[in-house]
Amino acid sequence: MNYNILSYGIFALITCYIIIWVGRLFHSNGRVFILSFFHNRKDLTDTTNNLLLIAYYLFNIGYAIIQFSYWERVQNVTEMISSIASKTGILIFILAALHYNNMLIIYLISNKTQKSINH
Repeated sequence: MNYNILSYGIFALITCYIIIWVGRLFHSNGRVFILSFFHNRKDLTDTTNNLLLIAYYLFNIGYAIIQFSYWERVQNVTEMISSIASKTGILIFILAALHYNNMLIIYLISNKTQKSINH
Protein backbone atom coordinates (compact mmCIF):
# COMPACT_ATOMS: atom_id res chain seq x y z
CA MET A 1 0.00 0.00 0.00
CA ASN A 2 1.23 3.50 -0.81
CA TYR A 3 0.89 5.41 2.43
CA ASN A 4 2.05 8.66 0.85
CA ILE A 5 -1.02 8.92 -1.39
CA LEU A 6 -3.29 8.20 1.57
CA SER A 7 -1.36 10.77 3.66
CA TYR A 8 -1.78 13.39 0.93
CA GLY A 9 -5.52 12.79 0.80
CA ILE A 10 -6.01 12.96 4.56
CA PHE A 11 -3.79 16.03 4.86
CA ALA A 12 -5.64 17.75 2.00
CA LEU A 13 -9.02 17.15 3.66
CA ILE A 14 -7.86 18.36 7.07
CA THR A 15 -6.09 21.36 5.58
CA CYS A 16 -9.03 22.42 3.43
CA TYR A 17 -11.37 22.17 6.39
CA ILE A 18 -9.08 24.26 8.63
CA ILE A 19 -8.37 26.86 5.94
CA ILE A 20 -12.04 27.29 5.02
CA TRP A 21 -13.26 27.35 8.62
CA VAL A 22 -10.66 29.90 9.76
CA GLY A 23 -11.16 31.98 6.60
CA ARG A 24 -14.91 32.24 7.14
CA LEU A 25 -14.37 33.09 10.80
CA PHE A 26 -11.91 35.87 9.99
CA HIS A 27 -14.06 37.14 7.13
CA SER A 28 -17.17 37.52 9.25
CA ASN A 29 -15.52 38.81 12.44
CA GLY A 30 -12.84 40.95 10.81
CA ARG A 31 -15.34 43.09 8.93
CA VAL A 32 -15.88 45.29 12.00
CA PHE A 33 -12.18 46.24 12.13
CA ILE A 34 -12.00 46.99 8.42
CA LEU A 35 -15.20 49.04 8.66
CA SER A 36 -13.60 51.27 11.29
CA PHE A 37 -10.55 51.81 9.05
CA PHE A 38 -12.69 52.96 6.17
CA HIS A 39 -14.90 55.22 8.32
CA ASN A 40 -18.09 53.12 7.87
CA ARG A 41 -17.85 52.94 4.07
CA LYS A 42 -19.52 49.56 3.63
CA ASP A 43 -18.81 49.20 -0.08
CA LEU A 44 -15.07 49.66 0.37
CA THR A 45 -15.09 47.51 3.50
CA ASP A 46 -16.84 44.58 1.83
CA THR A 47 -14.60 44.73 -1.25
CA THR A 48 -11.45 44.84 0.87
CA ASN A 49 -12.69 42.06 3.14
CA ASN A 50 -13.45 39.82 0.14
CA LEU A 51 -10.03 40.51 -1.40
CA LEU A 52 -8.34 39.68 1.90
CA LEU A 53 -10.27 36.40 2.06
CA ILE A 54 -9.19 35.44 -1.45
CA ALA A 55 -5.56 36.32 -0.67
CA TYR A 56 -5.79 34.27 2.53
CA TYR A 57 -7.15 31.24 0.66
CA LEU A 58 -4.53 31.49 -2.10
CA PHE A 59 -1.64 31.88 0.35
CA ASN A 60 -2.65 28.96 2.56
CA ILE A 61 -3.70 26.57 -0.21
CA GLY A 62 -0.42 27.35 -1.98
CA TYR A 63 1.50 26.56 1.19
CA ALA A 64 -0.38 23.28 1.62
CA ILE A 65 0.33 22.24 -1.97
CA ILE A 66 4.03 23.02 -1.58
CA GLN A 67 4.10 20.72 1.45
CA PHE A 68 3.43 17.74 -0.81
CA SER A 69 6.80 18.18 -2.50
CA TYR A 70 8.65 18.07 0.84
CA TRP A 71 6.90 14.97 2.13
CA GLU A 72 9.23 12.12 3.03
CA ARG A 73 8.40 8.55 2.13
CA VAL A 74 5.87 7.08 4.55
CA GLN A 75 6.43 3.38 5.33
CA ASN A 76 3.65 2.55 7.81
CA VAL A 77 0.58 3.89 9.60
CA THR A 78 2.58 5.27 12.51
CA GLU A 79 4.75 7.37 10.19
CA MET A 80 1.64 8.43 8.30
CA ILE A 81 -0.09 9.75 11.42
CA SER A 82 3.11 11.44 12.57
CA SER A 83 3.73 13.17 9.25
CA ILE A 84 0.11 14.34 8.91
CA ALA A 85 0.16 15.66 12.48
CA SER A 86 3.41 17.56 12.00
CA LYS A 87 2.35 19.08 8.65
CA THR A 88 -1.02 20.08 10.10
CA GLY A 89 0.61 21.50 13.22
CA ILE A 90 2.94 23.65 11.15
CA LEU A 91 -0.02 24.96 9.16
CA ILE A 92 -1.94 25.85 12.33
CA PHE A 93 1.15 27.54 13.77
CA ILE A 94 1.55 29.65 10.62
CA LEU A 95 -2.13 30.63 10.71
CA ALA A 96 -1.82 31.67 14.35
CA ALA A 97 1.36 33.68 13.70
CA LEU A 98 -0.25 35.48 10.76
CA HIS A 99 -3.34 36.22 12.85
CA TYR A 100 -1.33 37.74 15.69
CA ASN A 101 0.74 39.71 13.18
CA ASN A 102 -2.45 41.10 11.64
CA MET A 103 -3.86 41.98 15.06
CA LEU A 104 -0.63 43.84 15.89
CA ILE A 105 -0.87 45.79 12.64
CA ILE A 106 -4.52 46.66 13.36
CA TYR A 107 -3.55 47.80 16.87
CA LEU A 108 -0.70 49.98 15.62
CA ILE A 109 -2.79 51.54 12.86
CA SER A 110 -5.69 52.25 15.20
CA ASN A 111 -3.33 53.87 17.73
CA LYS A 112 -1.83 56.03 15.00
CA THR A 113 -5.32 56.99 13.81
CA GLN A 114 -6.45 57.85 17.34
CA LYS A 115 -3.36 60.01 17.94
CA SER A 116 -3.90 61.94 14.74
CA ILE A 117 -7.59 62.52 15.61
CA ASN A 118 -6.75 63.76 19.13
CA HIS A 119 -4.05 66.17 17.98
